[in-house]
Amino acid sequence: MTMLTVRPEGGRFTGPRFSNLLENIFESEIPTFFHNEWSKLTTPSVNIKETKDAYQLYVAAPGFNKESFNIKVEDALLTISGEGKEEKLEEGEKLTRREFTSQSFKRSFTLPKTVVADKIAAAYENGILNITLPKVEEAKQKGAIDVKIS
Repeated sequence: MTMLTVRPEGGRFTGPRFSNLLENIFESEIPTFFHNEWSKLTTPSVNIKETKDAYQLYVAAPGFNKESFNIKVEDALLTISGEGKEEKLEEGEKLTRREFTSQSFKRSFTLPKTVVADKIAAAYENGILNITLPKVEEAKQKGAIDVKIS
């Protein structure tokens, strides 16, 4: 036995086609749009640069200090998290405007097999967290080799 759901149609513009179109937009597209835009505001941007000897991961995280970060590697998954702390007001102080927020974040990256996980290093300076992911010796780029054609 098949169950059918019947929706009452009302008005000229709320026929089945228009109704389904609105449902599809509101149920799939708009929440995705807001989620993507919100995550851009709350998740720090990351640049990844590959050099001959390592990958450099740059995380834009101004307003943190180096104690705020937690970097872990587990099963080839690099997880970077940061815990923002909200400023406490002294007794008798009050803010007339508050625009600074304390955001926490968590980002994860799958590491390639060419990274030496136990030699990963990190430094935090001027609002940028710089993580160095060294490559294994075999994966380092060798110089160009000229092949002669006989």
